Amino acid sequence: MLTRVLAAVHDADPRVVVGRVPSDLPVPVHVTREEPPGGGPVAAAAAGLALVPASIAYTALLAADLPFLTGEAIDVLRLTMESAPMEGAVYRDTDGRLQILCGVWRTAALRAAIERLAAKRGGLHGAPVRELIAELRVAEVSWRRPGPPPWFDCDTDDDLRTAEEWAR
Repeated sequence: MLTRVLAAVHDADPRVVVGRVPSDLPVPVHVTREEPPGGGPVAAAAAGLALVPASIAYTALLAADLPFLTGEAIDVLRLTMESAPMEGAVYRDTDGRLQILCGVWRTAALRAAIERLAAKRGGLHGAPVRELIAELRVAEVSWRRPGPPPWFDCDTDDDLRTAEEWAR
């Protein structure tokens, strides 16, 4: 699944993965870890963002377990954000939940939000993602294409079986 996520951002430079990667990963990536490990997605986002140069305008913040993510889905988010005065764009699912780990952000705004949250909490370990984006202007995007949504993630064996069924 990580390979599919990285393929969806094939033109990104740099591509950063926070966590372990297989030794046979077919694409070049920068690898890092949050300190201490297991700090959650906000701490992981901060660790990854530390490897993104300040000159990079946009950063895709993505879970590594999105088997149906495509370059088209990323383009929709980026174009939505570019066309409105927003600091990020994420998908909103049919239940109205924001899929925060399937989003594109203005790098400077995301970096500033991480710094504010770290100062407010005294660190990022265990910080909720929703608290990270609470002060950011976020475009909410609906996915109206047929088939599985790009934000579908595989957290459980049942999720993996569902993804395999959809892929067939």
